[in-house]
Amino acid sequence: MSVSFFSCTLTRRVPEKRSLLMQNEILENGKKNSKEEIHNQLYQHPNSSILGYRLRLHLYNLAKPNADSSYHAWLEQHPRTHRNLTGLLSEKQVGRLGKSFAVSGFSQFLKNTGEPPVLFEENRMNRSVIRLKNYYFNQGFFNTTIQTTVDSLAEQKTKVTYKIETGQAYKIDSVSTHISTPALDSLYRKNASKSLVMPEKTYNAKDFEAERKRITSNFRNNGAYYFQESNIHYVVDTIYNQHKATVELIIDDRTVKSGDTLKQIPFKIYKISDVNIFTNNTSKKNENIADSISFNNFNIYSANKLEYRPKALTDAIFITKGSTFSDFRRVLTSRSISNLRIFNYPSIEYLEDKRDSTGQSLVANVFLTPRKKMTLNPSLDVTHSNIQDFGIAGNMGLVIRNVFRGAEILDIGLRGSIGSSREMANPNNIFLNVSEYGVDVKLSFPRLFFPIKTEGIIPKSMLPRTMMSFGLSRQQNIGLDKENFTGIINYNWTPKRNTSYSLDLLNLQYVRNTNPANYFSVYKSSFNTLNNIAIRNEVNNDYFDADGNLTIADGGANQFITDVLTGKTPINAGSDDYQTVRSIEERRVRLSENNLIIAANISFTKSSKTDIKDNNFYTFKTKVESAGGLTSLLTKSGNSNISENGNRTLLNVEFSQYVKTEIDFVKYWDLGRQQVIAFHTFGGLAVPYGNSNSIPFSRSYFAGGSNDNRAWQSYRLGPGSSGAINDFNEANMKLFASTEYRFNITGKWNGALFLDAGNIWNIFDHIEDKAYTFNGVKSLGDIAIGSGFGIRYDFSFFVFRLDLGFKTYNPSKPTGEKWFRELNFGKAVINVGINYPF
Repeated sequence: MSVSFFSCTLTRRVPEKRSLLMQNEILENGKKNSKEEIHNQLYQHPNSSILGYRLRLHLYNLAKPNADSSYHAWLEQHPRTHRNLTGLLSEKQVGRLGKSFAVSGFSQFLKNTGEPPVLFEENRMNRSVIRLKNYYFNQGFFNTTIQTTVDSLAEQKTKVTYKIETGQAYKIDSVSTHISTPALDSLYRKNASKSLVMPEKTYNAKDFEAERKRITSNFRNNGAYYFQESNIHYVVDTIYNQHKATVELIIDDRTVKSGDTLKQIPFKIYKISDVNIFTNNTSKKNENIADSISFNNFNIYSANKLEYRPKALTDAIFITKGSTFSDFRRVLTSRSISNLRIFNYPSIEYLEDKRDSTGQSLVANVFLTPRKKMTLNPSLDVTHSNIQDFGIAGNMGLVIRNVFRGAEILDIGLRGSIGSSREMANPNNIFLNVSEYGVDVKLSFPRLFFPIKTEGIIPKSMLPRTMMSFGLSRQQNIGLDKENFTGIINYNWTPKRNTSYSLDLLNLQYVRNTNPANYFSVYKSSFNTLNNIAIRNEVNNDYFDADGNLTIADGGANQFITDVLTGKTPINAGSDDYQTVRSIEERRVRLSENNLIIAANISFTKSSKTDIKDNNFYTFKTKVESAGGLTSLLTKSGNSNISENGNRTLLNVEFSQYVKTEIDFVKYWDLGRQQVIAFHTFGGLAVPYGNSNSIPFSRSYFAGGSNDNRAWQSYRLGPGSSGAINDFNEANMKLFASTEYRFNITGKWNGALFLDAGNIWNIFDHIEDKAYTFNGVKSLGDIAIGSGFGIRYDFSFFVFRLDLGFKTYNPSKPTGEKWFRELNFGKAVINVGINYPF
């Protein structure tokens, strides 16, 4: 009944004798063609739909067509009410009520949110035929014929069919050239083999457009300053009845105005005679010059005393004296100057050098507008997380530019936060029981800061940059209270516009737990398991408090573990309880011990994304990291560096050793009409060796959360089929994949349907329980699957995201209960995020 109702309401706002366009069908040479590119040629498209349901049309139909008029008609039918309203308000105000939200606001909202019915128009159909013919003509089908059929699907519902017969496509028979300027003709012939318009290729207008751009780029990168794409013309003649065409490329001389007449002169190849750099002169005139210097054939001018070392400026300029004019050098110079981050986007102009009697020289002027020497960036945020119920975080950032006159940038950041957490032990019942404070210092150089010259390996055209950062923080957060020191020396460079490398020559992290005795107050799942074992086995009563639970502050829990592992309890070695206690102790030691990580890593990123609006691209990232290798070599000699556990130490701390690798791939497919399919996959593995039998917590993997498998909360999935019994579940191997179908609902409101799959496992480390470990192909059955839907609102500068995830396949459940048992709102997980998950 409901289906019939909605079907009828589709034509509710369709005028009499008009029909609703329900479907466009394109038959190309007798076969149905559903390609978006073809259908985009049509002037009329049916109303939008979500999985076949025309939601926006239904919303529009629910609105009152003329709510204001209906209101005034209602007033005429109820004169007493009209008089009463007029008594309270003026007649003018009563009339204006018709435009108020109470009367017409909801209908107006439905109209704005909805979509008016698309009415079939024969004129638009005929215009679509013309556009389709032009489209196929540009594909080389010069003799295309199109017939249209208009069918009635039901009352006031129409389907239009376009029957297209393309005929045989034309091929290029021969290509000839007529280039009037000899210098350009010579440039063309040097690169003729790269031409996109070649004999025996099928005619395609896009090839001609791309070839125009290729030729223009070639000429302008080799000195032809005045050459434009519009100077290129093609003459195409078809050979009768052979489905072939001859092509002539024509490039005439440059047209210039001389007095009141136009004349043609050959294009000239220009060279750069001078390069002038204006460091703080926003005008394009050589006025108010107080300081100037010539350095490496560059002329540098300043309105005040020059504040920059000349080499720091000239290294960013790729337009050089004596070089041939090149668009590429201009673009690279703009990117390089922007990469310095001490100037706004530069202005670059070229002027003909009047000193050159041949008229083949250009003066390049580079105008730089400095940013402020210092910038203060304060911020204040209210936060919430899995651990922290409420928090206030503040940051104070100071940016100092051109610190050593070489375009260096110094960032100093002070941060602090206070908050409240129910998850943390809080015997004194203090509301603000969580705190963290720290300082970060970053110094960046617009070059590779290295003892030896690297220009031959990584030239300055790759925009190299060095960043040194140091950070120190202390937190009273999850209960163990950590002190954290980090030090990083990083290099990054860009060989191509869409390819980049990042190398951490040194990535140092030292984590010191200042309150390890509080472990069992934080990791309550481990404590509850341990406590149950102790109660069940009736151990020493001195280990229990008045409530019959193991004490934490007095060390009862730790002493019980020691007694179990040394055979002082009724628990037999090898029993399930013994194994559980041993595992709890291993995890306690790992998570409460101090960590020293001295690592190096390299990352590679490649993307085909052209701009922020590109929805048809891929991004590939990979990273390899190694920790402890060099440290191990330095500490091999002498027994003084051996800890009581038999591991080598540095500064009395056992250092970590592991090798870690990651692969990350994202692919977008643009389906048109604001519809996108997005795919993301990730794989990571960290293998401990030598001095370590596990991976530091900060370098391990977790699953779940708003940017991962959204049917599980962060740290609440895995490892394997274990069921996430710990408070914070992590492991050293991860596999993940996600697919999203994104679509527009209305205006800035967007929706998504998603499917997430993945898990974490232990492998090649100290964990032996098969429920936790990856045991070959059969462990792929532990991959958890979550599905759900999301609502997003686009604020232009960021996207607010709300996702609802359902556990579709839960590997921790018993056989027969893994699939579809938790597909209900009561067990759904709500995720709030900023921007898209990938």
